[in-house]
This record gives sequence, C-alpha cells and structure tokens, in this order.
Amino acid sequence: MFDVVVLGGGPAGVTAALRARELGATVALIEKARMGGTCTNDGCVPTRVLAKAARLIRDADQFDLYGLSAPKPQVDFKAILARTQQVVYTMQEKKQLLDHLRDVNITVYSEAGNTAFIDPHTVQMENGDTVQGDKFIICVGGYARKLNFPGAEYALTHSDVWRLNKLPESVVIVGGGATGCQLASVLDAFGSRVTLMDIAPRILLSEDADIAALMEQQFIASDINMKTGINGLERIEKTANGLQLIYTTDTGEHALDTEAVILSVGWPGNVDHLGLEHTGVETDRGYINVDSALQSSVPHIYAAGDITGKMMLVQSAGSQARIAAENAVLGKSESVRHKLVPHGGFTDPEYGGVGLTEAQARETMDVVVAKVPYMDLDRAVIDARTVGFCKLIVNRADGKVVGAHVVGEQAVEVVQIVSAGMAGELAVDKFADLELAYPTFAAIVGLAARQIVRELDLVAVAPAWRALVRTRASEWERLDD
Repeated sequence: MFDVVVLGGGPAGVTAALRARELGATVALIEKARMGGTCTNDGCVPTRVLAKAARLIRDADQFDLYGLSAPKPQVDFKAILARTQQVVYTMQEKKQLLDHLRDVNITVYSEAGNTAFIDPHTVQMENGDTVQGDKFIICVGGYARKLNFPGAEYALTHSDVWRLNKLPESVVIVGGGATGCQLASVLDAFGSRVTLMDIAPRILLSEDADIAALMEQQFIASDINMKTGINGLERIEKTANGLQLIYTTDTGEHALDTEAVILSVGWPGNVDHLGLEHTGVETDRGYINVDSALQSSVPHIYAAGDITGKMMLVQSAGSQARIAAENAVLGKSESVRHKLVPHGGFTDPEYGGVGLTEAQARETMDVVVAKVPYMDLDRAVIDARTVGFCKLIVNRADGKVVGAHVVGEQAVEVVQIVSAGMAGELAVDKFADLELAYPTFAAIVGLAARQIVRELDLVAVAPAWRALVRTRASEWERLDD
C-alpha cells in the first residue's frame, strides 16, 4: 500500500506527486493517457502555438510601416497544426515527466486507461491491476462540454481543432469566454469568417467590464461577427454547402450558414468513470466537493485542479496540488486562497487581469481608479501597438492596489508585474516609485500609479497644475484633451 496515490498526470497530479514524495511519502501516480494533461497535450501549449502563428501574420501587416518588403504570409493550416504537435512533443521531451518522477522513486502507471475506485482505499486500472493507498489525491482534470440539442453531433470542441483537415472558410464559435475568444481571434487572423456568439450580454463575462468592451470593439473592427445575448441554440442542420445553425433571440429564430461550429461552453470535471460511488465522495455539477483544505467528504481523499471546479488555470492547479499534498501527508489543514491569480488571453490584442474588477471593488470599498491608454506609452507608439489601456484599482483607505486590468500588447506580462507587487503588499506609492525600464510596455504600470498618487495627495502638486484638464504623470509631456 502506498502512502499517497495520485490520479492524473497533468500539472496538478505531477505537482502533488512530487510534493508528497518530497515530504517522504511513498507515492504512486496513475495517468489515463499521455503524461502532461490537457494543458500540454490539448490546451494551453498547442493553443499558444496557434496564437504565435496568428501574431506573425499580424506582424507582417506592419512591414510597410517599417520599410520592409515581403509577400503577405500564406496560411498552410496543415503545417500550422503539424507545428502544434511538434511543440507538444518537444514539451514532452523537455519535461521528461516519466523519468523525472521515476528518478525520485515515484511509481508511475501511464496510459493506464480509465481507473476507478472499487473501495475507498483501492483503485483498479483498465487492465485489471489494482493499486491501494492510504491517502488519495484526485487530479483528473476536466473535458470540453458538449450540448444536447438536435444536430449537436455536427458541432466540434476546441479538442477537435487539432484534427481538422483544412481551415474552415467560415466558423461559428459558441461561447465568449477565454477559450472561445482565443479561437475567434486566431481563426480570424488565419482568414476564416468568424461569428462569436454567447447567451451572456457580453463576452469575457468574468473580466473587468472595460476589458470586455474594448475586446468586443476590436473584434468588430476585425470583422468578427458578434452575437451576444442570444437565447439559445435550437439545432444544427446538414446542408449541401456545410451546416446551418439555428439559434433564437428575443425576436425569434435565426439561421447562420457556416462550415463549422465550435462549442466553447464549459469545462466539467472528469468524475463519470472514477467509481466515486464506492467511496462516498460527494460531487456537485460534475466537480468533486472539497473544503478549503482540498479535502473531500471522505477524509483520506483530496482533490486538486480542474476537478474541483474552483479555479481552472494551470498556475492554480499547481498551487492547489502543493497544498493538497502537504495536508494529506502532514495532516495539516492549510487553506487554498486564490487571492492573487494573474491570468489572461492570447487574443489580439492580449488582455490580462489580477485581483478585483472595478465593479467588485466598488461593492466593498471606496476606490481610486486610473485608466491609462496605451497611446500615452512611448513603447506602444514605437511599436505601433497603441490600442489598449492599463487600469489600476486602489483602495483609498490604505493605498493598496486591489486590482489591475490590462488590454493591449504584452498585457499578460504587464499584469504579472502588478501581481508581484500586490503579493508583496506594495502600496500604490511604491509602484509609483519603481524605476521601470524605458521604453517598455511594463512602464505603463508606473504611469497609472503616478496618476493615482497625485489624486490621493501623496505627492506635492501645485493648484494650477490640478486645474489642467488632463495631465500625464510621466513620459515627459503634458497632454490636454
């Protein structure tokens, strides 16, 4: 019997296994398919390759602006997909997960197929072999949800993109969250006619409203057909030229002719084949119920990552996994917090956020908000990437930054800067004092911070200066509206 048995070989599972072993436990890890999980094999890594290809196409649009001559790039979709798989294989080789785990004496069962509990302390693999454990950490991730409506079998999910034979001339993407927006942005850059639709009143519903508004504006400018606030999907019909999607709004039924329909409508956990009925572990809407210590309703069984439904991001999966392993091995009850989780999307333009949105912050505190446009940033002008802004949200009571939201070039990287400072509990005047390198996109954080310290009267400012309509806090010149 192992001290700890980990189910799942993605970021959460591998992290949990390594941390448990580091603490001295005997550990087994069981993975259904290839090591690396959704992120490496089917999610973040290959999707980022698509985003890189899309970015290169957009960069080529600037060649004339910088005195360069070259033919417009031609999209070889099969070659792009081949590159995604090459990068996935390279990532597998780079990580060497099997060797890494085995080198520290973790027993690994990879490509084990469906593995299920047959009693609270025993799991059985597809080949009939069993593994017993004193403690279990379930890290089996999730899957792309499919909807049940007539013709739904014609719809794809993001997982099917890697098996397409050619770039669809037209595509409807259902779901305006992070994955849907990334696919819409990428396929639009490749040359598909894209329609993005959602039942929500706006895209990126979990992001700051200003982020969503600018992203929608830029999508429309790129000729992406936006349809938000629909009532639902009625059916998909096969036609001589492809597919017809029938959807409803308040004004009735509408039809869209398209070559492909891609659903990006949720990410339930992989609970169906776990045999949890033999353990007493409680689930809810496709996720394992866990407390703040990541302990399930059965004390010796923990869960981490997407299967908990708490925060479905790679960085959060790793954080949860470490806490679950420590609690399982050491008998601790450390809580998972997810207070600061920088995140974003590799769309065009990029967007990123950390902490509270402006609406969330205003519900509980008096805040000061600075929103600095990328046009105020010298690096943005140099690179001709002036679309976007950086928004800092500060608690007026103590001057602490409680949220940051950026849309524009390198937005995800810029947000990391703010997140690091927030983790160190820097007040906004400390952000303002940072001598960030010039000219960089990260320097916009200093511009926003210096705007706020003036509003908070943390630096001396002459009355005549305050009377000006609009001022810049740095980058050398003043700008009147």
